Amino acid sequence: MATASVAFKSREDHRKQIELEEARKAGLAPAEVDEDGKEINPHIPQYMSSAPWYLNAERPSLKHQRKWKSDPNYTKAWYDRGAKVYQADKYRKGACENCGAMTHDVKACMERPRKKGAKWTNMHIAPDEKIENFELDYDGKRDRWNGYDSTAYARVIDRYAARDDARRKYTKEQQLKKLEEKNNENDEDVGSEEEDDDDDLKVDEAKMDESKQMDFAKVEKRVRTTGGGSTGTVRNLRIREDTAKYLLNLDVNSSHYDPKTRSMREDPLPDSDPNEKFYGGDNQYRTSGQALEFKQLNIHAWEAYEKGQDIHMQAAPSQAELLYKNYKVIKEKLKSKTKDTIMEKYGNAAADEKLPQELLLGQTEREVEYDRAGRIIKGQEMLVPRSKYEEDVYINNHTTVWGSWWKDHQWGYKCCKQLIRNSYCTGTAGIEAAEAATDLMKANIARKEATEDNVTPVENKNLATWGSEVPEDLVLDPKKLTESLQKEDARRREERDERKRKYNVKWNDEVTAEDMEAYRMKRVHHDDPMKEFLN
Repeated sequence: MATASVAFKSREDHRKQIELEEARKAGLAPAEVDEDGKEINPHIPQYMSSAPWYLNAERPSLKHQRKWKSDPNYTKAWYDRGAKVYQADKYRKGACENCGAMTHDVKACMERPRKKGAKWTNMHIAPDEKIENFELDYDGKRDRWNGYDSTAYARVIDRYAARDDARRKYTKEQQLKKLEEKNNENDEDVGSEEEDDDDDLKVDEAKMDESKQMDFAKVEKRVRTTGGGSTGTVRNLRIREDTAKYLLNLDVNSSHYDPKTRSMREDPLPDSDPNEKFYGGDNQYRTSGQALEFKQLNIHAWEAYEKGQDIHMQAAPSQAELLYKNYKVIKEKLKSKTKDTIMEKYGNAAADEKLPQELLLGQTEREVEYDRAGRIIKGQEMLVPRSKYEEDVYINNHTTVWGSWWKDHQWGYKCCKQLIRNSYCTGTAGIEAAEAATDLMKANIARKEATEDNVTPVENKNLATWGSEVPEDLVLDPKKLTESLQKEDARRREERDERKRKYNVKWNDEVTAEDMEAYRMKRVHHDDPMKEFLN
């Protein structure tokens, strides 16, 4: 029930309001009236009938459910189809280069591409189209009948009306003709002629009403759709006078009928005359007409997919059909080419040309000898098999091919004895230069070996610990060496921990041979494999 703006009500007022609403729903009380004097349906829920608070509705109304703000710019006009505005006499800058109109460019031109556009010929300039812009609201943009011209359907009605008039006129003329023939005949045959005339008129009416009789099997039923279902027309193409296929042969051991799919694959009457047989099983449709061609198309698609081609019958049926057509054309060409090759080689026995005497008698003067395996021993020259690569092709002034020369496990050219492929041929001069370079290299190697035979002796130096040079007359005192080793250990401990260093440090610049030997002995080499085991 529509109510005004919500106000405070006592418990008694609220109870009375509920009773009034129940009485209105039951029809015992009159319905509520809005501002325009129209009754409001009491069964409308409150959340729909209650107006928002910001509208300040004083009386119950349903205006807030309607579109109460109208768009002043909205128009119901539509495009003026095919209208032209102005036709120029010469080409204008910025116009279409094909037709010369200013309202579009070359890409959007709908005219046939000219051999020479209007920009260059300056002739036959097309008129400018009428460009209109409409501001449509939400419903106007989605109105499928927007811009529909009802006069277009009037022409359809007129055409059918003219057909009906012609049919009635023809029927009336036939009736008048029959009546005139009836009056001209004798009175004795009046009764029989009346029956014949009635039969003829019935036949004519049947001929005239063939279009109406086409709907003999029209059935109105619910058709399930994605949108939830809609009432549609379904034509049953089977005439009801025909015998159902499961009644053609009532033998239990006859062909099986599946009631779920309504299919009977085998022939129910295999022994009957095929000329008088109306139904021969569902398999006859699978082995006739375009069914076999469609089956071959699927097989071709499967085989092509297995061989690596990107083809799928369900995903791209047009592509699969086109490839199958190309395959058949290529196959026919190959077949005819093979046939022509065989006929050129062996001849055509069906031709009218006279065959040679040697071929007819099956003998010739040429002697051919074979071995036990059927190979030719003599009598025919053996053909040298040719490879698929180009043979005897010389490049870069060479007279032999690459691979005609082999030296030191490398291929080369025999004409110039070069081992670099695609190099330019130098001929005899190149061979002589290569031999001279080889002789020079051998002489250098021999001279180097001769110089290496006279090797100067290397002096054996007495090396101290870790490779330092030590004089031959050097003598170390064992006690001083022990003290030097202890000093070196103390110095290393001070380096690791600077807290043990004293303030008053006395530095001695004198380094003895024992100190150097202790330093060399304590020094850690990073390349020493035993450095991890040193203390």
